Amino acid sequence: MTQTPPKVVRSDEEWKSVLTEEQYRVGVKDGTERAFTPGNYQDEKRDGDYHCVGCDTVLWQSDHKFESGTGWPSFFQPASEGVVDTKRDFKMIVPRTECHCAVCGLHQGHVFKDGPPPTGLRWCINGAVLNFVPRDEG
Repeated sequence: MTQTPPKVVRSDEEWKSVLTEEQYRVGVKDGTERAFTPGNYQDEKRDGDYHCVGCDTVLWQSDHKFESGTGWPSFFQPASEGVVDTKRDFKMIVPRTECHCAVCGLHQGHVFKDGPPPTGLRWCINGAVLNFVPRDEG
């Protein structure tokens, strides 16, 4: 069983000092980057891990990534159990399920029930709150 790292708690000012303006807007203020934003990892094809920019926890893996056509990187499951939490989001007319890093709380995106097997889920994630680390090729 994977153990979740200790919680990371930062004040608003601390977040502003460690994140870019866009990372802060998306991660702390529950924003959404525009679809097909260059560099958001939607087109990333290499094997590797996607780390949270707020605490460096591996939240997503290329093994679980798929092409959803939505303009955001999409995964059918998190990297391991307990690293991503969810809550209901009522900011739009239709309630959605928001997901965030279980370690530091940064908003990641939303999860929908229209993904591929084996889970049937589509975790639609903002690339602004990720750091991609490719796996060694040898």
